[in-house]
Amino acid sequence: MEDISLYDKIASFVNLLIAFKKARKGKTRKSYVIEFEKNLTKNLSELEFELKNQTYVPKPLKTFVLRDPKTRKISKSEFRDRIIHHALCNVIEPIFGKFFIYDSCANRKDKGNLFAIKRFDSFKRKVTNNLHSSAFCFKADIKHYFQDINRVVLIKIIKRKISDEKIIHLIKLILNNFEKDKGMPLGNSTSQFFANVYLHELDHFIKHKLKAKYYIRYVDDFIILFNSKEQLGIWKEQIREFLKEELKLELHSDKSRVINLSRGVDFVGFRNFYHFRLLRKRNIQRMEKKIILLNTNLIDRERFYEIIQGWDSYAKRTNSFRVRLDILNFLKQL
Repeated sequence: MEDISLYDKIASFVNLLIAFKKARKGKTRKSYVIEFEKNLTKNLSELEFELKNQTYVPKPLKTFVLRDPKTRKISKSEFRDRIIHHALCNVIEPIFGKFFIYDSCANRKDKGNLFAIKRFDSFKRKVTNNLHSSAFCFKADIKHYFQDINRVVLIKIIKRKISDEKIIHLIKLILNNFEKDKGMPLGNSTSQFFANVYLHELDHFIKHKLKAKYYIRYVDDFIILFNSKEQLGIWKEQIREFLKEELKLELHSDKSRVINLSRGVDFVGFRNFYHFRLLRKRNIQRMEKKIILLNTNLIDRERFYEIIQGWDSYAKRTNSFRVRLDILNFLKQL
């Protein structure tokens, strides 16, 4: 029996059904999900036919501005297109995932911001001789990351692992559905995955070329811990050059600097010090805004309680006990 190609695996009905369940997660009450599910077999069969015959074309993205707290432009795909995104990632993510470094923490199974913060604590203890000596952190942020990803470079990187031209064609359809000649839309699951594929090149450079042991990346936000401020400064310039030459990206000048750990490091939503951790002010302000929306009935109560439970679990990881108690007490009054 002839082996099934990777593209055939993506286009299979079984894979599309799994992808549908992933795309539906947390959205079962949405009208577009309910409508799609009414004729599930028919709708998935149509997607299967379009993929196998290469007649699939994504619908135009719906764009809106989100201010929470900084302004971001979100481009949302049609539900049927989101199923295709998951179907693609179901098959190709394991191929790339086995090459990702251990400390690439975003949008990966069993990883996330709490994993990142545990690694930060572990590295902090190692680099400070169990908190007995001083150390420094290169805290970096990539300027306009999702907007500036070079699609030509991305496709070249993908082709090192994927040779099937049908898959490459499908990826190009998804990427080129965005409004500009570069960048990826915030909001697509494929964008989150491709973001890791793209910056794996940076991970490899930092870990294997620069030999920086205490490095963690969460999307485009990354840190390196070390006991030499001078060495971190040298690495900073080498990273800046690598990003510019190889990935056509820039470090954010205001948000990329070498600082003493004693000043506290903003990373994955926390303000991290030697002996304690606090919530960032922005995180607290965001929750306060959501409470105001709840009080004016501009947010679904059931959805809000899911948010507050997640936030409280998150806040428990910090020493911001008083802030957490104040917010929970205010909610009880409401």
